[in-house]
Amino acid sequence: MDLGVRWKLHGDGKSPAPGAVVRPDERLTWPRTVGLGAQHVVAMFGASFVAPVLMGLDPNLAIMMSGVATVIFLLATRGRVPSYLGCSLSFVGVAAVIRAQGGTSATVTGAILVVGVVLFLVGLAVQRFGARIIHAAMPPVVTGAVVMLIGFNLAPVTATTYWPQDQWTALLVMLFTGLAVVCLRGFWSRIAIFLGLVFGYLISWIFDLTLGKIHSADASGKVTDHWRLDLSGVSKADWIGLPSFHGPTFQWSAILVALPVVIALVAENAGHVKAVGEMTGDSLDDKLGTAISADGVASVLSSAVGGPPNTTYSENIGVMAATRVYSTAAYWAAACFALLFGVCPKFGAVVAAIPGGVLGGITVILYGMIGLLGAQIWLHGKVDLRNPLNLVPAAAGIIIGVGNVTMKFTDTFSLSGIALGTLVVITGYHALRAFAPAHLKTQQPLLDEGTSSYDKPAEGPADGAGKP
Repeated sequence: MDLGVRWKLHGDGKSPAPGAVVRPDERLTWPRTVGLGAQHVVAMFGASFVAPVLMGLDPNLAIMMSGVATVIFLLATRGRVPSYLGCSLSFVGVAAVIRAQGGTSATVTGAILVVGVVLFLVGLAVQRFGARIIHAAMPPVVTGAVVMLIGFNLAPVTATTYWPQDQWTALLVMLFTGLAVVCLRGFWSRIAIFLGLVFGYLISWIFDLTLGKIHSADASGKVTDHWRLDLSGVSKADWIGLPSFHGPTFQWSAILVALPVVIALVAENAGHVKAVGEMTGDSLDDKLGTAISADGVASVLSSAVGGPPNTTYSENIGVMAATRVYSTAAYWAAACFALLFGVCPKFGAVVAAIPGGVLGGITVILYGMIGLLGAQIWLHGKVDLRNPLNLVPAAAGIIIGVGNVTMKFTDTFSLSGIALGTLVVITGYHALRAFAPAHLKTQQPLLDEGTSSYDKPAEGPADGAGKP
C-alpha cells in the first residue's frame, strides 16, 4: 500500500530549476526539507496558537495535536494533498457562545467532537456521490452567509473582552498587523499574525517599563492595577512535560451552536484542495471527500483528549505558492516540530501569557477576515444579491447571527446567534426556493469552485486574504 512516504530527490536537491516545482512525491535535501518544515510551523504560529487561547484551551495540546492531525491527513490522502492542519479559527465564536452559556472546556470539546463526526460523514458522502451533493444543500449564497455571520458574531468578544484590557496597545498592534499583511511580501506576509504577536509582546514590555502597571480589566474582567505582560508562569513551567488532557462532555445546546461550523469547514476544505490542485497541476477532485473526512477524524481525535479542532491552513498553502515546494516531506518535518513543541510546557506558558491588549488588536483584523471570507465566497460564486431569493434569507440570517438574536422555545431550550442564524439561512433559502417563480431560480456554481484566495478570478486582481 502506497502511503505517500517515499520521495525522490528533485534535481540536485538544492532548489527548483527555473519554472519548475518540487512535486508532492519529491523532496530537496533533508536539511533543506527540515528547514522548510520549520518554516511551515512558523507560518501557522499566529492563528494556530491564538485560536486555542481564545477558546480557553491548552495551546501546548493544540500544537501537539496539530502535528498528529497533519500526519493523519497526509496518510489518508496518500501524500497527494500537501497541507498542514492547525487549530481552526471557525470555532472561536462558538466556543465563546458556549462558555457564555456556562459551558466548560469539556463542553466545548464535546461539541467539537460531534462536529468532527459530522464532517467525517460529509466527507464520506462526497466520496460516494461527488461534490454536487454539497452544492445541492449549500450553494454559495448559503455558505457565504453562514461564514460571514460566524466571523462577525465574534465582534463583541473583541469589543468587550480584549480591547478594553489595553486599548492603546490594541490600536498599535492592529495598525502594525495591518501594515504587515498589506506591505510585506511573500513568506513574511503569510506570518503577519505571528509578527503582530511579537510586536505586541515588545510594546507591552516597553509600556510596562516606562508607564508602570495599567489600571484596566484583566483577563477575568476584574478592573485592577496589573502588568500588561505577566511572564511569571513561564519561569515556573517545565521544559519537558505532557500538556493537560481532559475528556469531552456533551450538551445539546452546545452541539447545536457548534454544528453550523460544518458548513464553513466544508467550504474551506473544498477551496484549499482546489487551490493545491491548481498549484501542483494535479487534479485532486477525487481526494476532496477524503480530505474532508480526514479533517473530521483529526478533529474527533484532538477533541477526545481535550484539544481544539483541526483544519487545513491557507497560510501554509501560501508558503508553498511562494517557495514552489509542494513536497509532503516538508509537512512531515513540520509535524515532527509541532510534536516537539507540544511537549514543552515552557513554550506553552509563553503563548498563554499573550497580553489581552495584543489579542484585542489582532482579533479586530482576524475576526473581520473570517467574516469577509463569506463575502469572498459570494464574489467568486457570482451570487446576485439583487435576487430576493438570495438576499432575504442571507440578510435575515446575518442580522440574527451578528446581533445574537435569541429564540426561546422552552425554559431549558433556546436557539440564538450562530445556530439560529444558520438555521434561518439554510431553511429560509430552500423554503423560499420551493415557492419562488422560475425566473428567480438561476443556476449557481459548485461550492468547490472559487472558495479560495488562490483561485484565478474571471477579472480583476485576486485579493490576498488568507485564513485564520
